[in-house]
Amino acid sequence: MTLSLHLGSLIGTRKACVTCLERHNVFRNKQLLCALRNFGTGPNDSNRDDSSSDTPASTLPQFSRKASLFGRRRPLSPLERVSQLLPEDRLSQEVWALRDTRDTKVEQDSQNLEKEREEATEEPQGSFASHHECVPGERPIHFGETLLAEFSRKRRLEFRKMFQLKEGLRLHSNWGLIAHNDMEGCPDGSIIRTSMGIPIVIRRPSLDEFTLFMKRGPAIAYPKDASAMLTMMDVTEGDCVLESGSGSGAMSLFLSRAVGYKGSVLSMEIREDHHRCAVLNYQRWRSSWSLRRGEEWPDNVQFHHGDLISARPLLAGRGFNSVALDMVNPHLALPAVVPHLHPGSVCAVYQANITQVIDLMEGLRCSALPLVCERIVEVQYRDWLVGPSLKKDGTFNKRKAPREDDDDECETSEGTKGDLNCQDPVAFGDVPYIARPHPEQTGHTAFLVKLRKILK
Repeated sequence: MTLSLHLGSLIGTRKACVTCLERHNVFRNKQLLCALRNFGTGPNDSNRDDSSSDTPASTLPQFSRKASLFGRRRPLSPLERVSQLLPEDRLSQEVWALRDTRDTKVEQDSQNLEKEREEATEEPQGSFASHHECVPGERPIHFGETLLAEFSRKRRLEFRKMFQLKEGLRLHSNWGLIAHNDMEGCPDGSIIRTSMGIPIVIRRPSLDEFTLFMKRGPAIAYPKDASAMLTMMDVTEGDCVLESGSGSGAMSLFLSRAVGYKGSVLSMEIREDHHRCAVLNYQRWRSSWSLRRGEEWPDNVQFHHGDLISARPLLAGRGFNSVALDMVNPHLALPAVVPHLHPGSVCAVYQANITQVIDLMEGLRCSALPLVCERIVEVQYRDWLVGPSLKKDGTFNKRKAPREDDDDECETSEGTKGDLNCQDPVAFGDVPYIARPHPEQTGHTAFLVKLRKILK
């Protein structure tokens, strides 16, 4: 009766109570007292030095090495807890069978842990994870690079910010802070949690994203319009292109990538503040690219502050494969540009509204330049949302498993192999996904006018 009371009170008692029991000579059995000293539930109990104990190792609780790494012991059943407090000669066969099972699991856990350690030792040392495969030209994130932070929730982009990684600074957001030092050395596309525990994706921006989020004064040539202009102008590697109106430098970057190392771009801007902004954005992208890829971005853009009309000495003796005009009155600059165009070359004009397009066409008619208008287009696009369908209560619909009789129906149908209605069943069944246009429609950006030089 006394032993059962002592054992019942011991299950929820800390080690301090054991010391009190020893002081009052409640337990006189040294073996039982040592077992009580080694019995505990706190994480600090496993770190106790048991070198002074005379208790055999078989009477002490057995715990896995893997559990000890996390500072906690394996959970014990009530029968195991009581068996640790009794001498071995009084244990029944059921307790011994349970203890043997426990020892087998401990050995298996130890073997698995050793295997994991060996695999971790064989992995190459570095900042990349074991499942991360390095591609040619990919490097870890370095200080000085331009990065993009994103956070999405419930199919909606909640946060996006482009910043330059600098030592000692922090990324501020409504969802917490991230130190720049924590991002340095991570692979591109890493997920880092903020001080509030919110996961933020840290990655390198592409060229179109860089042009959208870079510092700018005037409106830029948006990526969708820039790609259409490059297609109109048929710019290839090695071409010599003239750009009138540097703006913030967006179109200059797209032209620089299109012409490559063998080509060249002459970009002219009449306003000094716009010229300075374009040069800074161009240099910022080049420096970030060199840190990202370990190679230099082609330095093939020559920025010039001035007007095309007064820059005839600069254009003398030079020929251009194509011209990109982004200015309010391009028909005033065309007389100075057309003599330097090769026959059949294309001149792409970026106009904000249809009134400017009409003024351009009237100016071409009055000036009688050897140019013919081939196209006037407005580039439009729509974003789409594709995701699993939801019920009225907000839960996801369940997938439908593939039917086994689909193959039999296809084989017994009249049009055996040539029947278009007979399709192979999908391996994962019917997925209740929906696709619809994004509710936020993209507004108008500009009209593109394609002019081609001809010989009269």
